[in-house]
Amino acid sequence: MLSLLVLSSLTLSSGRLYPPANPHPGSYSSIPAASILAQAPIANDYRVTALQPDFTGDLWVGSWAGLSRINPETGRVLQRVRMPSRTLEALAQDRVGRIWVGTFDGLVRVDPRTNVITAQNFQLPSNRVLSLLIDSRGFLWAGTDRGLVMISPDRGLLMTTVRDLPGVSANALALDGNNNLWVGTLDGLVQINTASAFPIREVGRLPGGAVQSLTLGPRGNLWVGTASSLLVVDPVRAELVRSVGTMRGRSVQSVEFDRAGNVWVGTTSGLFKLKPDSGELLGQVPSLPSGQILALSPNTGNKIWAGTSEGLGWVSLTTGEGNPHWGLVSPTVVEALR
Repeated sequence: MLSLLVLSSLTLSSGRLYPPANPHPGSYSSIPAASILAQAPIANDYRVTALQPDFTGDLWVGSWAGLSRINPETGRVLQRVRMPSRTLEALAQDRVGRIWVGTFDGLVRVDPRTNVITAQNFQLPSNRVLSLLIDSRGFLWAGTDRGLVMISPDRGLLMTTVRDLPGVSANALALDGNNNLWVGTLDGLVQINTASAFPIREVGRLPGGAVQSLTLGPRGNLWVGTASSLLVVDPVRAELVRSVGTMRGRSVQSVEFDRAGNVWVGTTSGLFKLKPDSGELLGQVPSLPSGQILALSPNTGNKIWAGTSEGLGWVSLTTGEGNPHWGLVSPTVVEALR
């Protein structure tokens, strides 16, 4: 049975982070990252696990080397934000523009106007945050390896905790055309009613088992990446429509659509471009920092941005060639390309 638990506001040992009333977005007092938690030791891992465009057109890059903000047209690094944890896994932007960062040590909120941390939480079902999503009402959903929570971004309240989530781990999140929440788990897909937080339906026994990525396609279907398949699921009938043949046997880490409707598929063996209807392979992108593609942002600036296991890369829309981002890439890649 689904277990629901209403929790208190986001707190640290010193108490409430911000008042229960719904304040004006500009009224928060900044809490520098250094005052919340000592900076973690410098890591040698440059994997880029999350990409989040913001309302200003900039791109936020979440990696295991920290959080950065870049101009997606020029690639210029605009800001590097000190994080209390270097194991960043997920990013989301709420309705007033704040950036939420899911890490393996909890949930962090960043004010993009000042580039400092203004909130941090350790009261989740697990501090290992795997996925983040803002729903149609403006609530933040955070998926962990032990369940799912709904949070009020303004008031700092954990509204609902789904501890007994079918499939346990909320690896990936997406909204369907009716604003129902779909959760990719270790066992398949679970549809969640965002108003009641109760599961509506499940789609299990998917090829490849655990869901690793999830996105809504332009025709209303869910595109699901697993450890060995790219799948198309009809969210209305809660049925598997098809398995994309060209991606069979590949571990799919990220799936996104560009403005032209093409499908970009990031796998552990490269980045691929497909036709959405037939699944026909249009090409594989060479020369990215690594063949392990962990995150994609295809409609940001004048490039296709790709997070890899060795840093940030981008794809030229003119040539289709991949390139490393020299400021956010592993030194190993820089040395190899000299």
